[in-house]
Amino acid sequence: MKKKVGVVVDIIMYVILLVQMMYVFIGNNLHELLGIGFFVCLIIHLCIKNWWAKTILIKNKPASRRFFDIITILLVLTIIILMISSMGVSRFLFTWFHFMGSADLHRYLATAVLTLGVIHGGMHGFWHAKKKKLAVVGIVIASVIAFALGIFGVPFLNRQKRSVEISYADKQPEATIEWQGNKPLVVYFTRMGNSNFEPDVDAVSGASLLMSDGEMMGNNQLLAKMVCDITGFESEAITLTGEKYPSSYSDTIVVAGDELKAQARPGVEPIDVSEYDSIILIYPLWWGSIPMPVATFLEDNDFDGKTIYLIITHGSSGYGNTISEIEELCPNAKVVPGASIYCEDIPDAGDQLIELLRRWNTGVN
Repeated sequence: MKKKVGVVVDIIMYVILLVQMMYVFIGNNLHELLGIGFFVCLIIHLCIKNWWAKTILIKNKPASRRFFDIITILLVLTIIILMISSMGVSRFLFTWFHFMGSADLHRYLATAVLTLGVIHGGMHGFWHAKKKKLAVVGIVIASVIAFALGIFGVPFLNRQKRSVEISYADKQPEATIEWQGNKPLVVYFTRMGNSNFEPDVDAVSGASLLMSDGEMMGNNQLLAKMVCDITGFESEAITLTGEKYPSSYSDTIVVAGDELKAQARPGVEPIDVSEYDSIILIYPLWWGSIPMPVATFLEDNDFDGKTIYLIITHGSSGYGNTISEIEELCPNAKVVPGASIYCEDIPDAGDQLIELLRRWNTGVN
């Protein structure tokens, strides 16, 4: 009976890991709940297989058994770190926990757990296999597939298969704020207006885009609209004057990477900030840095003595290097970090923006 329970628990654990990799289809809350289920199964697994810990120090083991022990130790340690990382990236169950809050690190750890888990499970098959070499080939192929799924498959699905459709009336912030002093100008950069989109782009609208009441919008465009609805500020979009970015998000990232390496300064439509004491700059994190069109905007204007409030959208790494980059481009401006908003949280960021703007309005940074 104990052995049967162990087999069932092991199967459930592998299924949960695979389903967790399909994050784009199951959503955040179910992802976190399944994560709890995985760790419960792990505890049951360790209780049933507690004999392994008693045999780990036995000498004169076969090479396959020593390899199994090494993989198992690595697997357990990686799972423990993954558990901490899971709390760090939580937006549902552990929102108070902020250590190891990198989504990329979390994905790498999950990939390592899945890959090591495949090898760990495959070793049991190896010991029972009559054709050992064939079993080894099977383990290698399965582990490579597991690794590729985490490193390449999950990001691809997140870019190409996630779509977001909202009703702005449901997301529109309810509160308004009477700004003290001169009103800032809201300046934002988004893919809308800066990409040559194909007609079926709505099929991949989750890649920094969303559908709002049937209209395609950029994520940062939506945030700018929310800020303006809360405060009555005016807004301007940073718009390319030359070649646009590709329709594909993946291709855009490649182009953005090339621009970053070359420190390119793509031409943008002029935005006059001379009449404003401050601006609210809303931009995405690209390769850990500001998009180069944002750098162009900052270099094209005089920000001496002005305040630049920052709102950044990202998929994993918060502000990245952007604060220091903006301070370097605008050395005589006061740069005030405000919010780094995870891409999936953008449609529901209204309350966060209200609180942020209230703090800025009262001089609390």
